[in-house]
Amino acid sequence: MGFITWLEENMLSCPYNKYLGIDCFGCGMQRSVIALFKGNLIESFYLYPALFPMIFMSLFLIAHLIFKFKNGGTYLKHTFIVVVSIVVISFITKIVYH
Repeated sequence: MGFITWLEENMLSCPYNKYLGIDCFGCGMQRSVIALFKGNLIESFYLYPALFPMIFMSLFLIAHLIFKFKNGGTYLKHTFIVVVSIVVISFITKIVYH
């Protein structure tokens, strides 16, 4: 059994969705990561649009901690605002269109 198969078989359920019946801010992220591991970039984006900016932000954070970029903190703040905005917009879109 491969790693991707194991991930697909052991996905966590969303208690927010289970008990309230609506998606949470993170719903779709696990499926998006699995689609990304499979190489399905477009499907991954549709499942959770904030994944790619989150990955970029995480990698930039690690690089900033290692190399101490001059304006790294400012760039991280702006990237964080973009990520949160994407998460909120996609959450509202899910609620309105589903």
